[in-house]
Amino acid sequence: MSAPASTGYQVRVAGPEDVPGARSVMLDTFYDVFGIGYLPEHHHDVIDPETVYLRHPLNRLWIAEHDGHIVATTAIRAQGPRHPPHPAWLAEQFPDPNTAQLFRVYVRPEHHRRGLATRLVRTAVEYVSTTPEFDRLYLHTDARTPGALDFWLTFGHIIHDARQPQFGFQTVHLEIPLTSH
Repeated sequence: MSAPASTGYQVRVAGPEDVPGARSVMLDTFYDVFGIGYLPEHHHDVIDPETVYLRHPLNRLWIAEHDGHIVATTAIRAQGPRHPPHPAWLAEQFPDPNTAQLFRVYVRPEHHRRGLATRLVRTAVEYVSTTPEFDRLYLHTDARTPGALDFWLTFGHIIHDARQPQFGFQTVHLEIPLTSH
C-alpha cells in the first residue's frame, strides 16, 4: 500500500493572514492528538504566534496549505531549552541566542503520511543552516506520541533521554546537525 499523494500542498513562511489557521492546527493538536489541552506554561507562543514568530527577526513559522486551509505547522525560535523543566546542563549546552529550537511540528491527522512534516522540517533545517546567528538546532519530543521518536531520529541524534518509568511526559532531547556553516 502506498502513501497518499502529496500534491496540492504549498509549504511557505506564514504571514499574518495565516495566524488563525496555524493556531487552530496547534490547539487542535494539543487537545485532540496529545489529549493534554492548552498548557500556558508550555504553549504561550500559540496564543500570540504573530508576536513570537512573525515579529522576531530570527524566529519563523512555516505552514502547509491545502485547498485554502492550513493543515500543518513548523516553527523555529531563537532560544535553547529552558531550565526548569529541563536539566541545567542541557540549557548551558544549548544557550540563547545561538541555539535554534524547533517547535510546533504538527500535521492534521487527515493529512498524515503525505510527507508534510518532513518537508516542513527540511525547510526549517535549511533556514537554520543558512542563518549565521545559529550554531545548533535543538528539539525535544514526547516519546509517547506514536512514531515521533523514530521520525526525529531520521534527522538527528539523542543528546538526553529523560524518560522515566512513570506517567507524564516522556521527553527525549535531540540535536539535528546543520548542513552548512
